[in-house]
Amino acid sequence: MIKGFLFDLDGVIVDTAVFHFQAWRRLAQKLGGDFTEEQNEQLKGVSRVDSLKKIIEWTGATVSEEEFQRLMVEKNEWYLELVQGLGPQDALPGALNFLQTAYDQGIKIALGSASKNAPMILEKLGITPLFTAIIDGNNVVNGKPHPEVFLKGAVALGLKPSECVVFEDSIAGVQAAKTGGMSSVGIGDAETLQADIHFSALGDTTPKALVAHF
Repeated sequence: MIKGFLFDLDGVIVDTAVFHFQAWRRLAQKLGGDFTEEQNEQLKGVSRVDSLKKIIEWTGATVSEEEFQRLMVEKNEWYLELVQGLGPQDALPGALNFLQTAYDQGIKIALGSASKNAPMILEKLGITPLFTAIIDGNNVVNGKPHPEVFLKGAVALGLKPSECVVFEDSIAGVQAAKTGGMSSVGIGDAETLQADIHFSALGDTTPKALVAHF
């Protein structure tokens, strides 16, 4: 019996990917290279540290540990500047209604995101009270596809992995759900994600239908 929903943030509830792309590209150009949309796709669900490592590798730059830390802070500051105007109107189609309906039906809800900015973004969307637990980049050591973020989410909800459904838009996230012993809902291309069931947006299904499905 499904009792809990674990959500990735970016690409599932809201799409700040364009802001990440703009900030990473600015950083890559600062390092003397560039950053493509195809490369950006490879960073979905990946932590900020590992994303920066990849960009340094792609640009062929050499940076000291001190500069690495400074670049991480700088990228995040650029990103935060871009998301200041974020609000409920920026939620993906049907996402807020889906979350509210799940909450009203007594389904436990947790966030499982690599983003360290997740609490701020949930606040801007006005949906923080719907979440029993927020597991983000500040709470985990291992990034996706390691299942740590979702396993901690299940523990925070007081549920077994088999009682949880993970909502993801990244290959790494779906793999994390599977490794953690959880059912998965892919938001995006079915062939790419290989989740248990797929939709183009949360608005295309209902909590009741998903609980019945699993």
